[in-house]
Amino acid sequence: MTMMLADAAATEALGARLALLAGPGDVITLTGPLGAGKTSIARGLLAALGLEGEAPSPSFAIVQPYAPPEVSMPVLHVDLYRIDEPDEIEELGLDEALSDSLLVVEWPERAPGMWPEALALALTIEPDGTRALTAQVPAAWKARWRQI
Repeated sequence: MTMMLADAAATEALGARLALLAGPGDVITLTGPLGAGKTSIARGLLAALGLEGEAPSPSFAIVQPYAPPEVSMPVLHVDLYRIDEPDEIEELGLDEALSDSLLVVEWPERAPGMWPEALALALTIEPDGTRALTAQVPAAWKARWRQI
């Protein structure tokens, strides 16, 4: 399924809608080139969960955790851009955190096959500056995705 996102506000609004449908144990992966809107989706999601202020990109920290009361449920915002080896991902302990947290993962292609049941969102930048979002919707997300 593909949808068009007109601007950064529309991209963040999609993140806010995802926040209403996601929960602990879910994984949302965000793929796309630099500047495509991956972090904007994450920021919209975190704002809808109650985060005040702008969420930083976790590019340098790799994992940016959020927990109540800062947000309404535990979230790990993960950016794998700087990961070179799959072994490095195991050291992050994401599988353990998944039991009680929502994972939002940018650059999941650095960990191929790690989250086969993730809601996989791919963003591309169109010539007119809009974003095309293509979703690979797993069975666990089918009913929820229809509400987007």
